[in-house]
Amino acid sequence: MTAAVRSMEAPLADDALIASVLLGQGLPAAAEHHLRMASLSYHNADLAEQHLRDAEAHAPGHAAVLIGLYRFYFYKGRLDEALEVARVCLAKAARENGLASDWREVTRNDTDFSGWDAVLPRFYLFTLKGYAYLNMRLGNEGEARLAVEKLLDLDPANRLGGRVLLDVLERKGRDDDDD
Repeated sequence: MTAAVRSMEAPLADDALIASVLLGQGLPAAAEHHLRMASLSYHNADLAEQHLRDAEAHAPGHAAVLIGLYRFYFYKGRLDEALEVARVCLAKAARENGLASDWREVTRNDTDFSGWDAVLPRFYLFTLKGYAYLNMRLGNEGEARLAVEKLLDLDPANRLGGRVLLDVLERKGRDDDDD
């Protein structure tokens, strides 16, 4: 698998972020149990989804549960549902970072997006990338482009690989011979 393809897979969060103590903080044992059971029963979509919903009932709005839901829907190809979860995550990340609720209004100066160890700003950026990617996959190219451009504005060093998404959008519709 190429690095470009890897950087586009389930871009809402990476393993280090999921494992973060901050995102796992306050996760009730019952929710953690259901997340684990959802993972073990992934092959049975109905059962896995029920476990995810049970985890959500025990820990509504918890980042670990939301990421579990997002990844489940993403990998099951249920992109519309993944996009809805991405929207919830984006709103949560905005609140927790003290940012404007509309991602279009967020500026680079609103928080320190450059600190790689700052989990909450990084969660916001990963979420924005996931939101952009899903819009691109669902054919909402205008929304995807705006979100990717915002991502690159907030992450000018391109640490999250937003440039790959923009490159895909720019190549879309062109033949390889057009380069």
